[in-house]
Amino acid sequence: MTTTQDTQDRNSSPITFRPGDAGYDDELAGFQTGFAQRPEVIFAAVTADDVVAAVRYAAEGDLPIGVQATGHGLPGAAEGGVLVSTRRMDAVTVDPAARTVRVGAGARWGAVAAAAAEHGLAPLNGSAPGVGAVGYTLGGGLGILARKFGYTADHVRAVDVVTADAAHRHVTADSDPDLFWGLLGGGANLGVVTGLEVGLVPVTRLYGGALAYDGRVNDPADILRAYAHWTATLPDTLTSSLAALVHPDLPQLPPHLRGSYLVSVRIAFTGSAAEGERLVAPLRAALGPAVSDTVREMPYGESHTIHSDPDFPHAYYGDSVFLDELDVAGAAELFALSGPAADAMHVVQLNHLGGALSRPAPNAVPYRDAGWLVRILSPLDGTSREAARAHHARAFGAVAEHALGRSLNFAFGGGDRTEGLYDAETRKRLADVKAAYDPANLFRRNYNVQ
Repeated sequence: MTTTQDTQDRNSSPITFRPGDAGYDDELAGFQTGFAQRPEVIFAAVTADDVVAAVRYAAEGDLPIGVQATGHGLPGAAEGGVLVSTRRMDAVTVDPAARTVRVGAGARWGAVAAAAAEHGLAPLNGSAPGVGAVGYTLGGGLGILARKFGYTADHVRAVDVVTADAAHRHVTADSDPDLFWGLLGGGANLGVVTGLEVGLVPVTRLYGGALAYDGRVNDPADILRAYAHWTATLPDTLTSSLAALVHPDLPQLPPHLRGSYLVSVRIAFTGSAAEGERLVAPLRAALGPAVSDTVREMPYGESHTIHSDPDFPHAYYGDSVFLDELDVAGAAELFALSGPAADAMHVVQLNHLGGALSRPAPNAVPYRDAGWLVRILSPLDGTSREAARAHHARAFGAVAEHALGRSLNFAFGGGDRTEGLYDAETRKRLADVKAAYDPANLFRRNYNVQ
């Protein structure tokens, strides 16, 4: 068994920051820089006891509670209330015999993957190693191997959580089935999760990478049509997505990327390299020569290079729509609206779902019958949240006929919209769990009631 320790252990009063204190702004800083929040007090948690103290303080003052680990998604509920900063609770403990990992509330996927790799195992992480493992999983967790293994939430064995009554609970599907169900998929609306026990998978390598095409030379509609046709032939062991991005003309970028419009197919396959080559060959033949082709056999530790997501803090607004099926013409219109003709930069990604993602599980992750997820992320440098939101409404309108709802993991809006995050049945059950465990509504991200 291997363990990476918390960054600090102590037996003293919780570390707190208030507006005007040295360190207050630093504690608020995170990956998302587009939304400001000013909590009344920040509890910089090191232990679960610190979280208990924070929740008790909020309850006594009837203050809203928000949680922030890495800051990829910010808790709007913390404005004027209590923010629990969990980044110091970053312990990672692997049990190779049980094929599980215990992750603290502040642990990031890069550290989890590195610890698991020592035992020939891998977590069901997403595309970016800097993302917090717990927040990602509470939203469902749509990873790079999702069609093979399902949502990361489907593999959770236990949840340690401080609920609104300031009780620290060890929750399993057997001990507290309703709370366990609601925490996984319900986000941070039922308590402050201090750690998770999650199953690992015996994956040490994969065949993956990206095929990138010049969207000004190759018609994105043709690429989209070929991609949709190709995905209909794939086994569940291959997970893929199609992304389009107009790169800004900035000196920080390599010269060949500045101002380019690239449409890329991202691929992750758990089978052999030879079988991967056979599966990808029809797509390569249909699309012709790529601007770049990084698809190869790689150790799992290099899987983050498939997407090569930016790892620096920045401002962004994002949203998503689950689709029951793919209307290629509508999707092509959405891509066109977000391409070079758009008045601002937008990143579009179309995820191929199905496979293990469609299997039922004892959690609140919704829309398992969806075949696709389309996402738009808009950097806010030079544009406003309102302008980005208006663009999203226009673009998603092109696929509205097949829309089922939205994904909590990809609602990067500072907590400004909650409609559509759950189907009616899931929303009703979440409301019942909310009434049982947080009747005073301390955790005010009411995804379950809107």
